[in-house]
Amino acid sequence: MTDATFHKQTELEPTEPTLIEGLPGTGMVASIAVDQITDQLGLDRHGAIRSDAFPPVASFTDGRIQDTVRVYLGDNPDVMTLQSDVPIPQDGFSALSGCVLEDLTEQYKRAIFLAGAPAQSEEQRGDVIGVATTDSLKQELVSANIDVKEESGAVGGVTGKLVTACYHADIPAVLLLVRTDPRLPDPKAAHSVIEDALEPLVKFDIDTDELLDQAEGIQQQKRQIAQQLQEQSQQGETPQSQSMFQ
Repeated sequence: MTDATFHKQTELEPTEPTLIEGLPGTGMVASIAVDQITDQLGLDRHGAIRSDAFPPVASFTDGRIQDTVRVYLGDNPDVMTLQSDVPIPQDGFSALSGCVLEDLTEQYKRAIFLAGAPAQSEEQRGDVIGVATTDSLKQELVSANIDVKEESGAVGGVTGKLVTACYHADIPAVLLLVRTDPRLPDPKAAHSVIEDALEPLVKFDIDTDELLDQAEGIQQQKRQIAQQLQEQSQQGETPQSQSMFQ
């Protein structure tokens, strides 16, 4: 199995932040939401996760090459984010989850994972359901007025792998399932999961109006990654996050 390693790029010392995962998935909800959080909070680039299992892609921004899988960190509030410019292939699931648990596990106190689930109607878009790895986190979901999923279900892909790895390692984790348009990047659903779930759980305040005001531009920006996810699915690979619940 190919490993992944964390390469620290700052002198920042985490003070038990909440890790929020923002990897590409259905509706690009996690990616859009965590991009907004990282930008709004002015998080610093803490480091990168590198692996030969990740796609051979050169990512760049503002005229500079950057790692495709990055970790950001801030202390007001204490938040760490995990982001990627490309879908993680199935061969990279174990490498990434191993790195997040082994190299980063002492740097965060709990993790929040986001997964898109196809909305059955326009009215469902943005609905959020939560599940937790511990009873105390389940109670936090209830206290934050987040619907708790009582029926059985499953989430696959790299998000499912990460949540399961946290559960097995006794790392407190929450999974937020967001109803989204599966065909296009969905800023509206990202807006909802920030406002209705992440803000009450993490106790921060994020301006999400521009997610709606700039929805068309955000969709264009994320469309290529969404197409790559669709191609993975058509080629028989497990999608980035695959939710199975009603």
